Amino acid sequence: MLTLSNVSRAFGGLIAVSGVDMTVEANKITGLIGPNGAGKTTLINCISGLDHPTDGTITFDGHPIHKAPAHRITNLGMARTYQNIRLFNEMSVLENVIVAQHSDGRATLLDSIFQIPRHRHEQTQQREYAQQLIERFRLTDVQDSPAGSLPYGDQRRLEMARALATNPKLILLDEPTAGMNPTETREFGEQILAVQEAGITLLVIEHDMSLISQVCDFVYVLNFGQIIATGTHQAVTQNPDVIEAYLGKED
Repeated sequence: MLTLSNVSRAFGGLIAVSGVDMTVEANKITGLIGPNGAGKTTLINCISGLDHPTDGTITFDGHPIHKAPAHRITNLGMARTYQNIRLFNEMSVLENVIVAQHSDGRATLLDSIFQIPRHRHEQTQQREYAQQLIERFRLTDVQDSPAGSLPYGDQRRLEMARALATNPKLILLDEPTAGMNPTETREFGEQILAVQEAGITLLVIEHDMSLISQVCDFVYVLNFGQIIATGTHQAVTQNPDVIEAYLGKED
């Protein structure tokens, strides 16, 4: 589904990501973990088109995307959430999910101006699908509320609903449970598993090891821009290099 080959990203003399090889298999949940400053966000930005690698190649669903703009990658079927929540705060919950479907729309500007049946039918379909997603993420009671007024956990769920509204093949989740308590994290993990069961592939970038343990089939560990370990959650958390990266080395 997603393949990174020898991917590097340098900012002048600073090498943020160096020689990363990674494979995200279809219909699996892959984890990417690492301490602060490891290069995780830089890497996901290169995957999603917000940035581009200095060297190496990235292939998504058979398409080279390492030089592609973000909107083209989205149209190919990739969606993402952000470490720092990026909702349209003044728009309602429902409007946030509806607007995410714009890339799938077929109605033209003229269709919209003259309100022809195709445009009205498309609007109805988008609203119904948005309401289904809102119900799925238990946001029905607040669907008419401004997104910015929601509690933090609800905003995270709204981000996931909005990502699903694009009908993606792959979703990149950048620290999706940051700021959540253990109960909220476990419940969100159950929703991630439900998304996988629906046939969607996920790449989860996270600090919370309980979530990684709950949902991930395979894990990559990044430190100082390089992959230092791969394997199951249990295997990587017992790896001495991973323990040193997170906890330091005893003198």
